[in-house]
Amino acid sequence: MDLPSLAVVLQAALSPNPDERKAAEQSLNQFQYTPQHLVRLLQIIVDNNCDMAVRQVASIHFKNFIAKNWSPHEPDEQHKISQGDKDLVRDHILVFVPQVPPLLRVQLGECLKTIIHADYPEQWPRLLEWLKLNLQDQQVYGALFVLRILSRKYEFKSDEERVPVYHIVEETFPHLLNIFNKLVQIPNPSLEVADLIKLICKIFWSSIYLEIPKQLFDQNVFNAWMLLFLNVLERPVPLEGQPADPEVRKTWGWWKVKKWTVHILNRLYTRFGDLKLQNPENRAFAQMFQKSYAGKILECHLNLLNVIRVGGYLPDRVTNLILQYLSNSISKNNMYNLLQPRLNVLLFEIVFPLMCFNDNDQKLWEEDPHEYVRKGYDIIEDLYSPRTASMDFVSELVRKRGKENLQKFIQFIVEIFKRYDESPVEYKPYRQKDGALLAIGALCDKLKQTEPYKSELERMLVQHVFPEFSSPVGHLRAKAAWVAGQYAHINFSDQNNFRKALHSVVSGMRDPELPVRVDSVFALRSFVEACRDLNEIRPILPQLLDEFFKLMNEVENEDLVFTLETIVDKFGEEMAPYALGLCQNLAAAFWRCMNTAEADDEADDPGALAAVGCLRAISTILESVSRLPHLFVQVEPTLLPIMRRMLTTDGQEVFEEVLEIVSYMTFFSPTISMEMWSLWPLMMEALADWAIDFFPNILVPLDNYISRGTAHFLSCKEPDYQQSLWNMISSIMSDKNMEDSDIESAPKLIQVVFQNCRGQVDQWVEPYLRITVERLRRSEKSYLKCLLMQVVADALYYNASLTLSILQNLGVATDIFGLWLQMLQQVKKSGKRANFKREHDKKVCCLGLTSLLALPVDQLSGDALERVFKATLDLLVAYKDQVAEAAKEEEAEDDDEMDGFQTDDEDEDDGSDKEMGVDAEDGDEADSLRLQKLAAQAKSFRPADEDDDDSEDDYSDDEELQSPIDDVDPFIFFVDAVKAMQASDPSRFQNLMQTLDFHYQALANGVAQHAEQRRAEIEKEKLEKASAATAS
Repeated sequence: MDLPSLAVVLQAALSPNPDERKAAEQSLNQFQYTPQHLVRLLQIIVDNNCDMAVRQVASIHFKNFIAKNWSPHEPDEQHKISQGDKDLVRDHILVFVPQVPPLLRVQLGECLKTIIHADYPEQWPRLLEWLKLNLQDQQVYGALFVLRILSRKYEFKSDEERVPVYHIVEETFPHLLNIFNKLVQIPNPSLEVADLIKLICKIFWSSIYLEIPKQLFDQNVFNAWMLLFLNVLERPVPLEGQPADPEVRKTWGWWKVKKWTVHILNRLYTRFGDLKLQNPENRAFAQMFQKSYAGKILECHLNLLNVIRVGGYLPDRVTNLILQYLSNSISKNNMYNLLQPRLNVLLFEIVFPLMCFNDNDQKLWEEDPHEYVRKGYDIIEDLYSPRTASMDFVSELVRKRGKENLQKFIQFIVEIFKRYDESPVEYKPYRQKDGALLAIGALCDKLKQTEPYKSELERMLVQHVFPEFSSPVGHLRAKAAWVAGQYAHINFSDQNNFRKALHSVVSGMRDPELPVRVDSVFALRSFVEACRDLNEIRPILPQLLDEFFKLMNEVENEDLVFTLETIVDKFGEEMAPYALGLCQNLAAAFWRCMNTAEADDEADDPGALAAVGCLRAISTILESVSRLPHLFVQVEPTLLPIMRRMLTTDGQEVFEEVLEIVSYMTFFSPTISMEMWSLWPLMMEALADWAIDFFPNILVPLDNYISRGTAHFLSCKEPDYQQSLWNMISSIMSDKNMEDSDIESAPKLIQVVFQNCRGQVDQWVEPYLRITVERLRRSEKSYLKCLLMQVVADALYYNASLTLSILQNLGVATDIFGLWLQMLQQVKKSGKRANFKREHDKKVCCLGLTSLLALPVDQLSGDALERVFKATLDLLVAYKDQVAEAAKEEEAEDDDEMDGFQTDDEDEDDGSDKEMGVDAEDGDEADSLRLQKLAAQAKSFRPADEDDDDSEDDYSDDEELQSPIDDVDPFIFFVDAVKAMQASDPSRFQNLMQTLDFHYQALANGVAQHAEQRRAEIEKEKLEKASAATAS
């Protein structure tokens, strides 16, 4: 398509006529892979004579095409863009980036990001040369813009992936320093200068985010940079041109420069300037930073904050970052000494006023209470909020320097309380009282464990907090509820005070002001948790739930759902009369939240979080009424539409929560309805398509279908559940790309089939054994090998004669039994068994091996019989010991629990304040740390491998899944099998006994005695159950 034709098609893509638009889009899709298409699009984007709307459409199409096709996503995928076109695009995009208007530059920047991530340095080595050349040119904006994108590629890279950064820094930083130097010397600089400095700051930030490049270890070089940053930090922001609107003002170029400068200095200080954090080679740098710069930065920061004190403007983000720096300085002696002379002014004239309710809060409270609530409960807002940073500063101060500051600060708060109480209504310092209450709530951990304050808390609540429940000022009523919640767990000497606070919080749920209602619900959670006598809440439970759902109709907030879960947890089966209504309300709230989340399309949208919370609360309700199966029949019609829709790709964000509900519904309902069976194909489709990571979660409902709906599973042919299960399991187990850990649930499911369908699925024994043996050949992880071997054990228990003949026909019988016996004998360095670690594993193996004892001599030779017999005895002894050990541990745990009734304030930990200085722009690092932590946790839950000697826990059984073999006692099963052999083939039995040495004869006698003991115990349990049933 030539250039004029392409322009016409792009113009048509803007047409108000949907048919014309569709035709244009089809035409673009048709020609997008033709040679020169990308180049022509770029020509239109940069053509100043072309209509701006057409250029914009071209830029979006260009960006999307590059994102999708610049480099293949799969290893064997064809290249969609010719090398010639790529070269032309790379060469020209650099030239035009600075020339096009900002609207188009954003799109080209995204394209550059894709190209740089794919091509630099291997396919685009000339890029760095171009940057060097253009950084020495008069028009440096384009070079800085591109260098920013390049530096971002390596911002979060570490170790080898970070190597290109050193070369980039070496080649470009001398030029950057030169440009920066010239820019700060310009008198009356324009906004364009601010944009250039901001880009330099961002490049520097990305380059030092994880590690300081070695070039900056040169003290002269580093000092040159620091002088410039300190210059920018100290220099007042130009007054001329500042926007009047505070929302626009904070994004104004010069304030952005100030923010990035503070950001960089904070990063250098917290990550590289702290002696405790450093490895030895960086220690010298940290010492130099502390000695030469940390104090100077502190001084500049205090001067900046002073602007607030005298009524000047400082953006919230800058204030927040400065306070983070100050918080990090409290624990360092030399820094604290610098801070001390100005500490009183800082604390009482800057930090405390920031904690108080202000004009912006009042405006938002009145004009948009929903937004007020959202901001108050949004963790991202906290990262930017001066108020949160102020609370953190005070908390850190009293935690690390409490001796000299706690009493002084509390005295200040008491003075405010006093002044408030003594002032007439029209002059009461309501906003200061709000700040004082916030401070008291924020310091609750410290005050709960520090005398003399600890003893005075109840009196303080009664005197200064409770009266505000009826304050004429809404924000004080809200704050009273919040503070009361913070202290709900203290030991009240007068239970009437606890009662009064609880009832005031419940009344707050009916307050005319929305933020008061929300804070009251949040506080209620603490009171429900702390409540020792549920009769305090029981009479008002119906009205409480009523208010609750009214509020849920108004606000999508995860914390509301947490409170509901706490109530349900606390009242358990007493929630039965409300279960249906609760589920209906939560289901309605869920659909509302999902609709909001879809409309907003934001992953961390509060609606999406609240939707997850609704499903979790439904699970909590189902768990609390699990002994009342009739209720499950009642709630099923309400929950079915959620399960149906959310088991498809629409439910990827809530899949785990939905599967939990499906698990409860299939396990606790009296029977599994046909409607519930209709969910089976959805789970199979999800597993085949995208949900392999959720296989362990899907295993639970599938087990329930097979074990609780066995007759339907076996008889139904439309759909054919047996065939569908085989298709899924065989596909997953034969997939060579699947890791061992991905498929662990597959052999577990085969075991479920064999255990639940004994004698009814003979036709499936051979196919399942075949894929099990095939997978066993290439399995590496010991845990999967154990699971696959347990499939063989379960098949033997299902039908030993059939299983053995199948293994012989497959030509693997000798190998399989050899491997099995070898795995049973394998021990770790510690002497513990390397395989079949859980009770359940040992039991399955016992039942499988014992089943072989009944086979005649032509199927199991005398020699093989002896080996099986001995292995079974060894395993039974190990099983007996493990069961005894687990019972002992359980008993010890019960004792610990009885000892553990401590109140909150007796058992407080001093280090309870949250970490300082987590930053929104540091979010990726915080995320990666969180992911590392989660990965470590996940690893610890996975069964240990052969070489992993110490991480094993033999007693962490996941045996909450029920199974038909639960009622089979392996000792009785073994003894009965031996007796049957003795009766049916006495000479075979005689020969076996004669081959056993004294050790194994003793073991056999011990097992026989234990079996009889177990028989008596089981009989006794049955009688007790029967008499209990009769009595009830």
